Amino acid sequence: MTFKRPYSAGLAALAVGLFAATAAYAEPTVNKGDNAWMLTSTVLVLLMTIPGLALFYGGLVRSKNMLSVLMQVFYTVCIVVVIWALYGYSLAFTGGSDFIGGFSKAFLMGVTPDSKAATFSVDANISELVYVCFQMTFAAITPALIVGSFAERMKFSAIALFIPLWVTLIYFPIAHMVWYWAGPDAISDAVKALAAAGDAAAKTAAQAKLDEVNADAGWIFKKGAIDFAGGTVVHINAGIAGFVGALLIGKRIGYGKDLMAPHSLTMSMIGASLLWVGWFGFNAGSNLEASGGAALAMTNSFVATAAAALAWMFAEWIVKGHPSVLGAISGAVAGLVAVTPAAGYAGPMGAIVLGLVVGVVCLFFCTVVKNAFGYDDSLDVFGVHCVGGIVGALGTGILVNPALGGTGIMDYTVGKIADYDFGAQMISQCWGVGTTLVWSGIGSAILYKVVDVIVGLRANVETEREGLDITEHTERAYNM
Repeated sequence: MTFKRPYSAGLAALAVGLFAATAAYAEPTVNKGDNAWMLTSTVLVLLMTIPGLALFYGGLVRSKNMLSVLMQVFYTVCIVVVIWALYGYSLAFTGGSDFIGGFSKAFLMGVTPDSKAATFSVDANISELVYVCFQMTFAAITPALIVGSFAERMKFSAIALFIPLWVTLIYFPIAHMVWYWAGPDAISDAVKALAAAGDAAAKTAAQAKLDEVNADAGWIFKKGAIDFAGGTVVHINAGIAGFVGALLIGKRIGYGKDLMAPHSLTMSMIGASLLWVGWFGFNAGSNLEASGGAALAMTNSFVATAAAALAWMFAEWIVKGHPSVLGAISGAVAGLVAVTPAAGYAGPMGAIVLGLVVGVVCLFFCTVVKNAFGYDDSLDVFGVHCVGGIVGALGTGILVNPALGGTGIMDYTVGKIADYDFGAQMISQCWGVGTTLVWSGIGSAILYKVVDVIVGLRANVETEREGLDITEHTERAYNM
């Protein structure tokens, strides 16, 4: 096709068209580039869970339990997706109280192809349905992480009941407390109204409105805790829930006596690699815009992960005399966990340091601490996700400091980066970590007990010895 240069009449028409378009821009519109990035990120996060997490976990168990793990992860995704659409999104991301949302968007009422969701920039929106699906994938992967703690010994009926209860009573409140807020557009509008107020009465009313908007947020959010992509919401939350489950259910038969080596590190390597690829949607997607913030989160997800894998591998090499594939991929996952809350806040050099630290710390917890206390956390969900999440959450409070290459924290009320206060920020981060540990730890313990009363938690001895694949699902992973 050919392009004809416009002449005087054409230029006049073009100018009129541009003016009309500008005048018609009365409210934020959906940015197609941001929308496309978020569509892509959503699919990448799903890839993390199925097949990524499923294969990573499946390869780490014995062959007789491979399918049971795959089924548990796949079931979790399916049930949470449905629950999220029915009422989960509404409970997590609408106003209501500091601790939980309401039912104003239950059954996705009012969520249409034309409705919009705010990002972190004023007047920059994405399609609300895209945001619904993006957060849906976070809700799905979090309880799926838990099953690794009690792999090879929990009844499928117990998991089928526990997951819906847990995601409803534990995940949705934590997600609301950490991530729900009115958004930059609401704050900007309230600030503009305050600036335009002409007399004392108008200023008082405008200030009250601004205070109301700032108060429309989750409890942990208002404490000042920052969590870019889910260090508290996903990893600490799932990690402590899994740890409590492992303690209450008890050790696998033969634990500490029989060999329980991973049946396919090849599968686990594939799964870990898919996790890393999908995690770019997890972290960079949490920027909600295809901007420099997403590029920073992507960069940090590269370097922190690589650094943690190397730290775990070399530390293991020094201590045990050999580097292992299992150690390298475990370190990579630990790095991904730790950088999750820091991805959009830390500078790349800070992310490398975070990765180096978490690789060694998680190795210590998965070996020395675990052996000392003798608990059977089958796939080290506590040692990697809970401990790694805590390191990441606290590290984020340090690395966000602009003096260390961090981005600082935007204060939307004054429209600039707020002054960094180390003590105040670390107290805020501790509020986030502590609240998640208490809410999820105690709440999960109660739910395990409820499920145990209703259907029983643990498979019987014969079932566990024969393997959950054939006894629970009448199938085998391999028929040779």
